[in-house]
Amino acid sequence: MLKTVIAGWAGIAVAFAIIDLIWLGRVADGFYRSQMGALRADTVNIPAAIAFYLIMVTGILVFAVLPAVRAESVWAALGAGAFLGFLCYATYDLTNLATLRNWPLMMTLVDLVWGTVLTGIASVAGYYAARAAAGA
Repeated sequence: MLKTVIAGWAGIAVAFAIIDLIWLGRVADGFYRSQMGALRADTVNIPAAIAFYLIMVTGILVFAVLPAVRAESVWAALGAGAFLGFLCYATYDLTNLATLRNWPLMMTLVDLVWGTVLTGIASVAGYYAARAAAGA
């Protein structure tokens, strides 16, 4: 079981980090700059970013991947992962929309879709990594 957990966590972490870094660094960088304006920091707070990734990957493992492995269903991984991503990103984006002056609605909508898709894909990657480690 430990091998399954470690492999699942690693699969999620690699997929989530690579896909998110491509999205943030290449695909959507201009969009985020235009939407966030002065709210965006000049440099990334690395400790905070690492903390987010560690917490998010662990949450994906616990709430999406391990239950899907037990159910032997990649669709369960995708569905639970996508829903978890939606919940997590909604917490961030809708709180910002509710509490920050001039937080863009378009930013909220794009980020909600991104979090849903990213977390769903990372969950599938973690599922397959965990299943491979389990010999299934």
